[in-house]
Amino acid sequence: MTVFLVVGAVGVVLLLVALVVGDVLDGALEGLSAGLFSTEALAGFLGALGFGGAIALEVTGSTSLAVVVGLVLGVLLGWLAARASTYLHGDGTGDTVRTSDMLEKIGSVVSAIPEGGGFGVVSLSVGGHLTRLNARSSVAVPAGTQVSVTQVISPTAVQVEPLFLS
Repeated sequence: MTVFLVVGAVGVVLLLVALVVGDVLDGALEGLSAGLFSTEALAGFLGALGFGGAIALEVTGSTSLAVVVGLVLGVLLGWLAARASTYLHGDGTGDTVRTSDMLEKIGSVVSAIPEGGGFGVVSLSVGGHLTRLNARSSVAVPAGTQVSVTQVISPTAVQVEPLFLS
């Protein structure tokens, strides 16, 4: 029984380390697969193998049956943890918008941009996120005009030029 409890405890400790340290441990198994061999999946497998095996050993008294029950529960929980980890990590489409992502994006002027270095407001869709930024232009740009971002001035301001569509 002690062996099962130690294996289960190792799984719990591994999960806690994965939560505290983050993705650092995933680099050790990077050459394999990100899903089934992730830290979360390994922690789930070990925890279920250890604690499930200990419970089965206590109930049945058979070590071989306890190992089989522990393995079945470990594989099941490891697979569920891998699926949950993959779902929670996502595919990267919802990542944070970076200022470099705004270059050459087309937006619409919300508040007119005055000539001579004054700021107006533009609305851009970057990576599925609607973003409103302060904007300046080399020419006056009225509200409602489509513009293209030519330079990022700061995280909250961009340089734009109007689009002249024929």
